[in-house]
Amino acid sequence: MNNKTQTPPRTSGFLSGLLLVVVTLGVVALLGISGYVFFLMAKLPRVDRLTDYKPPIVSQVFGDDGSLVGEFYLERRIVVPVNKMPRKLIQAFVAAEDASFYQHKGIDYLGILRAAFKNVISMRKKEGASTITQQVTKSMLLTSEKKFSRKIKEAILAKRMEEKLSKDEILYLYLNQIYLGAGAYGVQVASETYFGKNVDKLNLAEIAMLAGLPKAPNTYSPIKHLDKARERQAYVLERMVKEAYITPAEAEHAKKTVIIIQPMKKVNSQQSAYFLEYLRIQLEEKYGEDNLYKGGLKIYTTMNAEMQRAAYESIRNGLKAVDKRQGFRGPIKYLKDSEVEAFCGKAEDGIDSSTLKTGESYQGVVVGFNPEKGEAIVRVGDRKGLLARKHMSWAGKLGMINSYGKSEKGNRSLTLGSVIDVSIVTPDVNRDGAQFALDQTPAVQAALVAIDPRSGGVKAMVGGYDFRKSQFNRAIQAKRNAGSAFKPIIYAAALEKGLTTATVINDAEVEYPDGSGGTWKPKNYDNNFRGPVTMREALTYSINIVSVKIMEQIGAPYAVEFAKRLGFTAKIEPNLALALGAASVSPFELTGVYAVFANKGVLLPSYFITRVTDTDGTVLQETAPPVGVPAVSPEASYVITNLMQSVVMSGTGHRATINRPVAGKTGTTNEAKDAWFVGYVPQLVAGVWVGYDQERSLGSGGTGGVASAPIWAEFMQKATASLPVEDFQAPENVSFVLINPRTGGLAREGTPGAVMECFIKGTEPSSYDGEVGAGAKP
Repeated sequence: MNNKTQTPPRTSGFLSGLLLVVVTLGVVALLGISGYVFFLMAKLPRVDRLTDYKPPIVSQVFGDDGSLVGEFYLERRIVVPVNKMPRKLIQAFVAAEDASFYQHKGIDYLGILRAAFKNVISMRKKEGASTITQQVTKSMLLTSEKKFSRKIKEAILAKRMEEKLSKDEILYLYLNQIYLGAGAYGVQVASETYFGKNVDKLNLAEIAMLAGLPKAPNTYSPIKHLDKARERQAYVLERMVKEAYITPAEAEHAKKTVIIIQPMKKVNSQQSAYFLEYLRIQLEEKYGEDNLYKGGLKIYTTMNAEMQRAAYESIRNGLKAVDKRQGFRGPIKYLKDSEVEAFCGKAEDGIDSSTLKTGESYQGVVVGFNPEKGEAIVRVGDRKGLLARKHMSWAGKLGMINSYGKSEKGNRSLTLGSVIDVSIVTPDVNRDGAQFALDQTPAVQAALVAIDPRSGGVKAMVGGYDFRKSQFNRAIQAKRNAGSAFKPIIYAAALEKGLTTATVINDAEVEYPDGSGGTWKPKNYDNNFRGPVTMREALTYSINIVSVKIMEQIGAPYAVEFAKRLGFTAKIEPNLALALGAASVSPFELTGVYAVFANKGVLLPSYFITRVTDTDGTVLQETAPPVGVPAVSPEASYVITNLMQSVVMSGTGHRATINRPVAGKTGTTNEAKDAWFVGYVPQLVAGVWVGYDQERSLGSGGTGGVASAPIWAEFMQKATASLPVEDFQAPENVSFVLINPRTGGLAREGTPGAVMECFIKGTEPSSYDGEVGAGAKP
């Protein structure tokens, strides 16, 4: 009998050990994951803060008539209660975004499995599984970081949210918070943006189109891609049928309903951009960013919306005219054939309307030619149109070369791939058939300021051609030589020193020591000398030598002191060159000085804001009517005004003539680097400056009378359209007498060339021509 003991197999012991290791690792992993989850839970934000949801509220800016002229916000949102939203709107969003919303408790487990299966089958992420609750969690309680930990946080918070809030409360947050494209946050603003109506007025077709936007707001934008928006709308309607929210017949009717894209009229912030930016800087400094962008402030200003629009349009029209006189600078750049599609796609994304707007400018690409007709085929975004020869005549005869790349002729030709600015003559229909005109973004800049001289309120301000490209506000920040636009200050000072409109001064060559051993010989603009002229004639035709001689007579220090009385704060050197405008001033400052003359010699501080209130209506700031300070006598103010009327009626400012009495003065600096026109009617004063940021000549037509006066006239014609025609009223202490303008002495009735002239009483000529003492009193 064999008594050998059998050894048990080692395999069972190995398996037991392995099982123990696996279980241990599993427990450790479970404890680790649990610890990590508890760690995350401890750091999660509180859900109950959403029960008192107070979204950022837009701060609104109002004009002088109470109309809305601007807004400050981070997100443009108008909050609407769920009970004010159409039931079908809610159902449409639920059907499209989270069909099991009313069944799940924050997380749709079946949806996660379904999405995972589809993503595996397609080998890419084709479908997500975030519930509406998770989307609210992500947008309102978490950051946008793409980490696994955020998904865990999102799931935990979604569960907590479902415990704290009702389904309607979650929908309230979701439908007011969600971004729906075109700068619209929430369903109310989206309804206004796309359909021009309040959310409770939407029909089923419009509702389904809105509900299709969350997936990809730009791709399915009804403004830019109506066909794709229609496809997505059909998907939403089919989902609503599947969820039994609507019948198949209702869905078919909605699909056939004509969609009219009609955005609600919005504030044109572009035309008011410089004015609003000036306000923003002041308000942010005083009230802080949170109050300005989220606090719902109501800011009441002196801006007149119609005048502001007129200022914007006049600056743009005037600068294009000035720039085109300098000639065509050539295409902006040249694209290769392979680059055209990408360029046009990006351009299309930047077009915020379904059709191109008449008069607006866009960047286009030359993609073909009709040589027999002399036409270029231009593509703007996804649209094509024709650029006829007659619509580019201002650029001269341009060659048309049917190949890509820059031509040897440079800016004298267009080639395939040439990127050019075009303005819309006739808009496109169905993205084809537009008529274009060759355009050019001006390199020259301008500024315009308009002030009510009787109150000091700033009515309009434009600080450049395009705020989007340059935020530098030339109306306030630019300091440029005033040129002859400074002369009225010198002449007004002379009037107060006893000189008169009839004082005769010899326009003849003169020279002065320049302080460095040499001499300075002032010259007239036309290099001519006129001999003896009256002060009126000298100002009317802006005769430089006479202005210098007046300055010499009254004294430069006195002229500087007088300018300070009128409100100048800029540093002004007391020298004879000041008579020709050798003082750097801003358009805002110089316009404010002219406002003193328009206001009968009374200086009023200029201001922009009348009142600021918070969201509850509490007044935070209020501007009392400014108290005026007499700066110059009413008589001298009237006489200088009367002199400047001659500048417009028959002198250098004749292009500023409009259908009412106007006083004003042109200004042109050396080499035509700056062009000015500042002028006024009794109710409104405005100043225009034109020039390059980097000082250089404006070239042909770069004078104040040619470059700036037409801008001023276009603005003032529009700005005063609703104002009654008024004349400048002479004070009682001003007299009118007949004089001989060649001598400055009194003239008898019937004297050839005699004119009526105005004087401050007591300064009239005392004798007739030929008599002893004839001529104006010194």
